[in-house]
Amino acid sequence: MRHRKHHLSLGVTREHRAAMLSNLAAALIRHGRIETTLAKARALRPFIEKVVTKAKKAAAVPEKKDALHHRRLALRKVRDEDAVTLLFNEKAAQFAKRTGGYTRIYKLAPRRVSDAAEMALIEFVGAEDERHKRRSERGDAKSKKSRVAARAAPAAGAPPAEPPSAPEAPKDGGDKKA
Repeated sequence: MRHRKHHLSLGVTREHRAAMLSNLAAALIRHGRIETTLAKARALRPFIEKVVTKAKKAAAVPEKKDALHHRRLALRKVRDEDAVTLLFNEKAAQFAKRTGGYTRIYKLAPRRVSDAAEMALIEFVGAEDERHKRRSERGDAKSKKSRVAARAAPAAGAPPAEPPSAPEAPKDGGDKKA
Protein backbone atom coordinates (compact mmCIF):
# COMPACT_ATOMS: atom_id res chain seq x y z
CA MET A 1 0.00 0.00 0.00
CA ARG A 2 1.07 3.56 -0.68
CA HIS A 3 -0.04 5.16 2.56
CA ARG A 4 1.97 8.18 3.76
CA LYS A 5 4.33 8.12 0.79
CA HIS A 6 3.83 11.59 -0.55
CA HIS A 7 6.29 12.07 -3.37
CA LEU A 8 6.15 11.71 -7.10
CA SER A 9 7.99 8.51 -7.90
CA LEU A 10 8.47 9.35 -11.61
CA GLY A 11 8.79 5.64 -12.38
CA VAL A 12 12.42 5.37 -11.26
CA THR A 13 14.31 4.15 -8.21
CA ARG A 14 14.94 6.35 -5.21
CA GLU A 15 18.61 6.90 -6.11
CA HIS A 16 17.78 7.76 -9.71
CA ARG A 17 15.06 10.19 -8.58
CA ALA A 18 17.43 11.92 -6.14
CA ALA A 19 20.11 12.30 -8.82
CA MET A 20 17.59 13.56 -11.38
CA LEU A 21 16.11 16.14 -9.01
CA SER A 22 19.60 17.26 -8.01
CA ASN A 23 20.57 17.80 -11.66
CA LEU A 24 17.30 19.57 -12.46
CA ALA A 25 17.74 21.84 -9.42
CA ALA A 26 21.30 22.72 -10.42
CA ALA A 27 20.16 23.56 -13.96
CA LEU A 28 17.30 25.70 -12.62
CA ILE A 29 19.63 27.60 -10.30
CA ARG A 30 22.13 28.25 -13.10
CA HIS A 31 19.70 29.20 -15.86
CA GLY A 32 16.70 30.59 -13.98
CA ARG A 33 14.25 28.55 -16.06
CA ILE A 34 14.23 25.10 -17.60
CA GLU A 35 11.91 23.13 -19.83
CA THR A 36 11.07 19.63 -18.64
CA THR A 37 8.10 17.31 -18.35
CA LEU A 38 5.20 18.41 -16.19
CA ALA A 39 5.66 15.51 -13.76
CA LYS A 40 9.35 16.35 -13.23
CA ALA A 41 8.53 20.05 -12.79
CA ARG A 42 5.93 19.21 -10.14
CA ALA A 43 8.42 16.96 -8.36
CA LEU A 44 11.15 19.62 -8.58
CA ARG A 45 9.06 22.42 -7.07
CA PRO A 46 9.06 21.27 -3.39
CA PHE A 47 12.66 20.08 -3.74
CA ILE A 48 13.97 23.47 -4.90
CA GLU A 49 11.75 25.40 -2.47
CA LYS A 50 13.39 23.63 0.47
CA VAL A 51 16.88 24.36 -0.86
CA VAL A 52 16.06 28.06 -1.39
CA THR A 53 14.69 28.22 2.16
CA LYS A 54 18.01 26.85 3.44
CA ALA A 55 19.82 29.59 1.49
CA LYS A 56 17.57 32.25 3.00
CA LYS A 57 18.17 30.91 6.51
CA ALA A 58 21.92 30.98 5.91
CA ALA A 59 21.72 34.61 4.82
CA ALA A 60 19.70 35.51 7.91
CA VAL A 61 21.99 34.00 10.57
CA PRO A 62 24.82 36.20 11.85
CA GLU A 63 27.24 33.39 12.71
CA LYS A 64 29.33 31.92 9.94
CA LYS A 65 29.23 28.38 11.29
CA ASP A 66 25.43 28.30 11.13
CA ALA A 67 25.51 29.58 7.55
CA LEU A 68 28.02 26.86 6.72
CA HIS A 69 25.67 24.29 8.23
CA HIS A 70 22.83 25.39 5.94
CA ARG A 71 25.17 25.40 2.93
CA ARG A 72 26.23 21.83 3.66
CA LEU A 73 22.61 20.77 4.02
CA ALA A 74 21.89 22.27 0.60
CA LEU A 75 24.97 20.57 -0.88
CA ARG A 76 23.65 17.28 0.42
CA LYS A 77 20.60 17.74 -1.81
CA VAL A 78 21.89 19.57 -4.89
CA ARG A 79 25.43 18.11 -5.11
CA ASP A 80 26.77 20.88 -7.35
CA GLU A 81 29.06 23.34 -5.59
CA ASP A 82 28.90 26.02 -8.28
CA ALA A 83 25.10 26.02 -8.31
CA VAL A 84 24.89 26.13 -4.51
CA THR A 85 27.41 28.99 -4.39
CA LEU A 86 25.36 30.90 -6.94
CA LEU A 87 22.19 30.23 -4.96
CA PHE A 88 23.63 31.29 -1.61
CA ASN A 89 25.51 34.35 -2.90
CA GLU A 90 23.06 35.85 -5.41
CA LYS A 91 19.65 34.18 -5.50
CA ALA A 92 19.06 34.14 -1.73
CA ALA A 93 18.99 37.95 -1.65
CA GLN A 94 16.45 37.93 -4.48
CA PHE A 95 13.99 35.96 -2.33
CA ALA A 96 14.71 37.66 1.00
CA LYS A 97 11.25 39.23 1.29
CA ARG A 98 9.34 36.21 -0.04
CA THR A 99 7.98 33.66 2.39
CA GLY A 100 7.58 30.89 -0.18
CA GLY A 101 6.47 30.24 -3.71
CA TYR A 102 9.86 30.80 -5.31
CA THR A 103 9.00 28.94 -8.52
CA ARG A 104 6.33 29.11 -11.18
CA ILE A 105 5.25 26.35 -13.57
CA TYR A 106 3.82 27.03 -17.03
CA LYS A 107 2.23 24.20 -18.99
CA LEU A 108 3.45 23.97 -22.57
CA ALA A 109 2.06 22.17 -25.59
CA PRO A 110 2.86 18.44 -25.72
CA ARG A 111 5.91 18.69 -27.97
CA ARG A 112 7.82 15.53 -27.20
CA VAL A 113 7.51 13.34 -30.24
CA SER A 114 8.62 10.13 -28.55
CA ASP A 115 5.95 9.78 -25.88
CA ALA A 116 3.84 12.96 -26.22
CA ALA A 117 4.55 13.84 -22.60
CA GLU A 118 3.11 17.06 -21.22
CA MET A 119 5.90 19.61 -21.18
CA ALA A 120 6.29 22.46 -18.70
CA LEU A 121 8.49 25.45 -18.10
CA ILE A 122 9.59 25.93 -14.51
CA GLU A 123 11.23 29.20 -13.53
CA PHE A 124 12.12 31.26 -10.52
CA VAL A 125 9.65 33.99 -9.71
CA GLY A 126 11.29 37.36 -10.26
CA ALA A 127 12.80 37.17 -13.72
CA GLU A 128 9.39 37.54 -15.34
CA ASP A 129 8.21 40.15 -12.83
CA GLU A 130 10.81 42.73 -13.92
CA ARG A 131 9.43 42.79 -17.46
CA HIS A 132 5.87 43.32 -16.24
CA LYS A 133 7.03 46.00 -13.81
CA ARG A 134 8.67 48.04 -16.57
CA ARG A 135 5.59 47.76 -18.73
CA SER A 136 3.30 48.96 -15.93
CA GLU A 137 5.60 51.90 -15.13
CA ARG A 138 5.50 52.93 -18.76
CA GLY A 139 1.70 52.74 -18.71
CA ASP A 140 1.48 54.88 -15.58
CA ALA A 141 3.70 57.62 -17.00
CA LYS A 142 1.22 58.62 -19.67
CA SER A 143 -2.41 57.78 -19.54
CA LYS A 144 -4.28 56.91 -22.69
CA LYS A 145 -6.15 60.24 -22.74
CA SER A 146 -2.98 62.30 -22.57
CA ARG A 147 -1.44 60.27 -25.42
CA VAL A 148 -4.51 60.84 -27.59
CA ALA A 149 -4.53 64.57 -26.76
CA ALA A 150 -0.84 64.85 -27.61
CA ARG A 151 -1.41 63.25 -31.00
CA ALA A 152 -4.46 65.41 -31.80
CA ALA A 153 -2.90 68.78 -30.92
CA PRO A 154 0.26 69.56 -32.94
CA ALA A 155 3.18 71.22 -31.21
CA ALA A 156 2.90 75.00 -30.79
CA GLY A 157 5.91 76.12 -32.87
CA ALA A 158 5.81 73.42 -35.52
CA PRO A 159 4.63 74.18 -39.07
CA PRO A 160 1.38 72.51 -40.10
CA ALA A 161 1.74 69.12 -41.65
CA GLU A 162 1.34 68.93 -45.44
CA PRO A 163 -1.61 66.92 -46.66
CA PRO A 164 -0.61 63.75 -48.45
CA SER A 165 -0.47 64.18 -52.23
CA ALA A 166 -2.68 62.05 -54.45
CA PRO A 167 -0.85 59.30 -56.33
CA GLU A 168 -0.21 60.14 -59.97
CA ALA A 169 -1.90 58.12 -62.68
CA PRO A 170 0.42 56.24 -65.03
CA LYS A 171 1.08 58.06 -68.32
CA ASP A 172 1.03 55.03 -70.59
CA GLY A 173 -2.68 54.33 -70.29
CA GLY A 174 -3.25 52.49 -67.06
CA ASP A 175 -3.09 48.86 -66.23
CA LYS A 176 -2.40 47.19 -69.54
CA LYS A 177 -0.87 43.79 -69.35
CA ALA A 178 2.24 43.12 -71.34
